[in-house]
Order: sequence, then structure tokens, then C-alpha cells
Amino acid sequence: MQGPCSTSVRNPAYAITLVLVVFAGAALFLPDLGQTGLVDETPALFAASARRMAETGDWLVPKVNGLPRYDKPPLIYWLMAVLYSLPGHSQWDPLGTWAARIPSAASTILTMGVLADTLLRWPPSAGSSDRGIHRDQVFTACLGALAFALGPLVLVWGRTEVSDALFTTTLALSLLLAWRTYAAAQGPWWPSWFALALAVLSKGPVALVLYSLILLGFWLLGADGHRLLRRLRPLQGGFLTLFVAAPWYLLTLWREGQAYSQSFFGYHNLQRYTRVVNNHHQAWWFYLALLVLASLPFTPLLLLSLWRVLRSARTPGAAAHSLGRFAVAWLMAVLLFFSASATKLPSYWLVATPAAALLVALAFQPGDVANGGKASPQKEERIRSIVLLASSSLLVLLAAGLAGARLWLPLIHDPTVPDLPSVLERDRSLPIGAALFLTGALLLAAGRRRQPLQRLLQGQTVLLLVGPLLMVPLWRVGDQLRGAPIRSLATVVSERRAHGETLAMVGLMKPSLHYYSRLTVLYEGRSRTALVNLADRLRWEQRPGLSPAPAETQPTLLLVIDHQTALLPHWQSRRGQELARAGPYQLWRLDRRWLEGQARQLRAEGRRPTWRLPRPERF
Repeated sequence: MQGPCSTSVRNPAYAITLVLVVFAGAALFLPDLGQTGLVDETPALFAASARRMAETGDWLVPKVNGLPRYDKPPLIYWLMAVLYSLPGHSQWDPLGTWAARIPSAASTILTMGVLADTLLRWPPSAGSSDRGIHRDQVFTACLGALAFALGPLVLVWGRTEVSDALFTTTLALSLLLAWRTYAAAQGPWWPSWFALALAVLSKGPVALVLYSLILLGFWLLGADGHRLLRRLRPLQGGFLTLFVAAPWYLLTLWREGQAYSQSFFGYHNLQRYTRVVNNHHQAWWFYLALLVLASLPFTPLLLLSLWRVLRSARTPGAAAHSLGRFAVAWLMAVLLFFSASATKLPSYWLVATPAAALLVALAFQPGDVANGGKASPQKEERIRSIVLLASSSLLVLLAAGLAGARLWLPLIHDPTVPDLPSVLERDRSLPIGAALFLTGALLLAAGRRRQPLQRLLQGQTVLLLVGPLLMVPLWRVGDQLRGAPIRSLATVVSERRAHGETLAMVGLMKPSLHYYSRLTVLYEGRSRTALVNLADRLRWEQRPGLSPAPAETQPTLLLVIDHQTALLPHWQSRRGQELARAGPYQLWRLDRRWLEGQARQLRAEGRRPTWRLPRPERF
């Protein structure tokens, strides 16, 4: 696409910058991807569905544990399934996590590259030209890419086997291409709409809503509406998006019918927005807090850019220098849209992080990023010193928090990882993380004669080590305490299971047991009704991988139960043989006659099976 600085792509500095950005992303998100097991609960469902796609050849509707999985469109499953289909996959990826996580990691690195490319080719400074790439452009491009990658949410979701990172990338690509089409004097109109179709195939119709709201906000902040319509061609673009994305939805609706439409559109989209589901209720200011927390430690730069743009929102400016306004429209649209949602999750904010990174990168550009009036050099220097000191102070606070971990680790109470506080207290990664944050703070605060962009990049370079030296070790600790026990029991199940014996899990419900055992698992909770449900399902439930039968025909089942559930009165007197223990879990060969006797007693008390009632998130 032709742009204000399109000739800069032939400059060696352009290629070197992008290579460095990709290398930094690889150092953050690729190490150790396949060395730890699946994260329960949702990531294991994604991985199991994708692996089944690869093994059965049914690439239309994801299925897990014998049931259709309607919650997300197919793009993330397709990408995972392609990797699961590679020859010898079980040998070189025994835990199944490399194939499941590469799409998230690769898409996050791609977002870094697109952010850097945009900042290199469309510099906001009025003095920019297409004679070459200035050093400040390189610094700004790297600063934006790293501000995105080093955000706390991105560091986690960029390594997690779910669809959020992919959706963030496809929507960001669509939006940045839309702005670049608007800013350029000429070039094709369709790339943004094709990328939008990929976003719709990543998360659903919410992509269309956010895209429209962001462009509307951009117009309200002073964009030329006639130019937007002329350059983006929304009628043709909307048709292209539907042409690419709609076939999968129509085919799935044709094959699955009302069950799909009620689950995906009714529950996972409309009901999640209008009602609180799965207890994900948060205060109205939840995303305001995330706006601050998700850009740490560079939140002061974000707030500076945000204030400057909003202060001069209606000042006319050239289209090529409107990136700051576009980023603010992006950020505010996500903030307002998800703040109005009844169900609130931290992962929803992930789609705003590229916009926040752009604003962080633009904070030290000459004058206002929204084409406001230029501040005096003295005032600009004071502002830069204040925000750098504020970011440095935040890093010091983070370092102090990690250094003083012994004070707050005992407050962690998680029944799935009861030993986590004591293990982390002995682990060396927390002191190393504290040292990295402190070093970054010193680099930001010291060297006043250096350019602010240079100081920021020096600090970010140190923080790149947070990935391999802090995140990866903590991920390993969590896997050994939380994931390894389930994998251990799945191995015992494979070794000890009798022909036709059903596997069930009560209390804590971990889909990774299904993934690693390769069996259809009956999951139930802790309540008395859950016990009645289990007894009834063993006799009657029809599901691929299950062989329902009375206790006389199949007298035992394999049961995984956590220690808290095992102490409940209706489970305490269980009869059978304990086969193994791992972490907080026990594996039993349970006598079904005892189970049915308990169920009869509970039915006499008024407990009735509820498993036949529709449950949108059942697995």
C-alpha cells in the first residue's frame, strides 16, 4: 500500500527494525511453549477440540468430550488442528501444547510487527518525509511493539492456548489497515475488510461491532467522514467480509440447527453481554482499572497521550498524522463497549492493548500526537521527566512487590495448588524478577542527557528478560503443581482401566483429564445432586465414547476426586479401591452398587437428577 513514507521500506533500517522486533517477540513468547502441559480449564477444551478435528477430519464443528463446542468460531481450532496434523506430532509434542500455543504466540508476534511497521511507515511528526527512516522513527516503532508485548495481559495470553490472542491480532490488523487506507493517498480498499473477516472467524460478530464503533469514534474525534467512506468503501467491504466469513456460520447452522444458534448467538454472544454468566461480575469501573494496569509500567505515557489527544480532539489535522486520534477512538470504544457488558473478563481488554501501545509510542513525539499546538521545549522537557520518573517509580513498586513476596504469598489459597505459596517462596525467579524491574527503573530514571526514547528502549530491553527469567519459570512451577497431577492420573487410568469401564471426575472439573486420557469423561460437581446425576448418567447417558449400562453389567467405574470433595458426607463412605494419588486428587475404582445406594438415599431426600437440563457450557 502506498503511504506517506512508503519509500522507507527500501531502507535497510526498516528491515533491521522489523527483524529486531520479531526477534524480541520470539524471545518473549516462544521459549518453553511445549515443555509444560495444558492449562485447565478453557485451554484444554480448545486443545482437545482441535486435536479431535485433526484426527477425525471433521473440520466444520469443534467437538470435545463427545459434545459439540459452540462457544467460538473455528479459526483458532483450524490453526491448532493443522499443527496437530503434522507427521509424528505425538513424538515431538508429547504434551500437545506446542501445537495448541503456537497460534497465540505467532499472532502476538505478528501484532508486534504490524505495530512497528505502521509506526515506521506513517510517522506522526510533521517533519517526517519519505527520504529515509530517522533514528527516532526506529525508536518509536520498537517502543510501540515492546509496549504491547510487555503488557501483563499480553505476556499471559500470548502463551495461552485460547482464541483471545488470535482475535486481538486479526482485529488489530483490520483496524490498522483501515487507518492506513484512510491515511494513504492511494492503494487498495479491501485488505482491512479481509482481515475483519478473519476476526469474525476468530471471535464472532463482536468483531463487526467493535470495528464499527471504533471508526465511528474516529469520525467523532475529527476524522474526515467523506474520506473515510471514499477510501474504505463500506458497502463493498461489508460484502467482502460476509463473503469470507459467512459460509462457515451458514454451514454450521444448516448442520447443527437451533442448538447452535441458541448456544453461540443466544448464549455466548447476546446473553453474555446482557447477563452475568459464570459469576463473572465486576464493578462498572473494572475496565478503567485495566486501562491503568494492562500498560504497566508505561501507563504514565499512555495517560499523557490520551490527555493530549482528547484536549485537541476537534483541531483539524492531516489524515496522515491522525494515528493518535485513531488509537484513542480504538481505546475508548473498547472501554465503553465492554464496560456496558454484564459479563466482564480481563481477557476482553486484550483487544485494546495494541491501541494503548500506539499511544505509549506516540507520547514523546514533538507537539501533540493529535496535531495540537506544540509545547515549549522547557515544558516538554518537564513533562518527559515527570512521566519517565512515574514509570520508573512503578517499576520500583513492582520490584518491591516481588522482593517482598513472603509477605503476600501466604494469602494465596487455591485448592488445586495447595503448596503454591511454599514452592514460590523457595523459587529464585521472584528475586530475579525484582532485580530486572529495579534495573529497568534505574535505566529509565538515570541518564538525563540521553533522549527519552533511548532511555525507554533501554528499560524495555531489560524487561525483555522478564519472559524467560520470570514468566517461564513461574509457568513451570504452576504446571508441576496444577497440571502434572492430572497427567499422572491419566497415565494410571490408561494402565489400569478395565474394558468398557467409565471414567468420571467429581468436584474440581479438569478437561485436561479428557485430553490426556483420550476418554470421554463424566464431569460432575460437589453437590449431592452431582452424585445423583453421576449414578443416573452411568445408566442412561448416550454420548460418543460412553457405554451406558446398569451396575449389574458394569459393576465399577474409575473416579477422580479431589480431597475436599472426598471429605463431604455423601462421598466419605465410598467403597472401592484407591489406585493412585497425585497432588490434591485421588483415583478410585468405585463400587457402582455403593454409588447407586447413595443415589437412592438422596432421591428419597428429594434430590432429582438434573443432567438432562440444557447447560450451554457443558462438556
